[in-house]
Amino acid sequence: MTDVETIVIGAGAVGLAIARALAVSGREVMVLERHGLIGSETSSRNSEVIHAGIYYAKDSLKARCCVHGKHLLYAFCSSHGVAHKRTGKLIVATDVEQADKLEEIRQRAEANGVDDLVRLTADEARELEPELACEGALLSPSTGIIDSHGYMLALQGELEAHGGQVVLNTAVGSIGRTADGAFSVTIVGKGDGEGEDGYTITSKELIVSAGRGSPELMTAFPQADPPKGYLAKGSYFKLNGKAPFSRLIYPVPMTKTGALGVHVTLDLQGRVRFGPDMEWVEEIDYRVDPARADVFYDAIRQYWPGLEDGALEADYSGIRPKIHGPGEPAPDFRIDGPEAHGMAGLVALYGIESPGLTSSLAIGELVAKRLG
Repeated sequence: MTDVETIVIGAGAVGLAIARALAVSGREVMVLERHGLIGSETSSRNSEVIHAGIYYAKDSLKARCCVHGKHLLYAFCSSHGVAHKRTGKLIVATDVEQADKLEEIRQRAEANGVDDLVRLTADEARELEPELACEGALLSPSTGIIDSHGYMLALQGELEAHGGQVVLNTAVGSIGRTADGAFSVTIVGKGDGEGEDGYTITSKELIVSAGRGSPELMTAFPQADPPKGYLAKGSYFKLNGKAPFSRLIYPVPMTKTGALGVHVTLDLQGRVRFGPDMEWVEEIDYRVDPARADVFYDAIRQYWPGLEDGALEADYSGIRPKIHGPGEPAPDFRIDGPEAHGMAGLVALYGIESPGLTSSLAIGELVAKRLG
């Protein structure tokens, strides 16, 4: 006999989407979150973009979960009153070499099931966004933006409506197995302060959706072969002044790294922010170095030469839960169920960065399926 049927570690967008899916399926679900608020880490420090599913390798988890998740997410937002907007996005080529890559990007998107991209000449792109400087572009009509916190509150509400619960200020120190094969989760106190140490909760099923913390927690099970975790910081700068664009603007991805570059995103109030960049770090520090603005100015002026000196202001940053290091190719999502490690009832998620928010509902479906 266990304390609860299913425990989910981590109340970010993905953890909550998984917990919701499991609760709707009839399970008794408890979500453990070390912070005092849901979605306090990766889920609240990103671009809040609903991605179309353009860049990812065909048949990868990222491609399949993003494309399916996008449709699920728009439907969920509409039915649950979550603020969102289909802004559209322009992928812009700022030189002839990049322009030649636009067709390659369109073909990759089509292979992933994204068949609504529109090729634009430079003049056609400027008709849509007069401030833009480019040699050509792709228009993605299905890209949008979302109130990520409102979305997570809606997930929590539906989870609780189906009998689940979210337990905040509860830091997980370790996980393991009991003598009778149940999963044990040891709590080491409040995540944001002092708390009771050393008590254990048992469950029949365990979902480790702890973002940056998943690889370390899963070292409790050597047969699970967890990856090494890395930290990559992304900083954002906001624009002081009138928004120059009505759509999201993304450069053509960098060839060697696949990084999406310093792009333009909008919030639901129409305010503009630029980012993120990428900085490999050893420790979590969310402060934004104002000196990084120099690189931002150079990158942004490639497609918006009208950016004035002094117009950027340091805004916020996030830390991506990477499972690859500098110079290594970006891997796919890892969603390891019993088929990967041989332990029934256990699913561990690693490297769920972008497009994790867009993919979250699809990931919830996938995890429920893998548990059976």
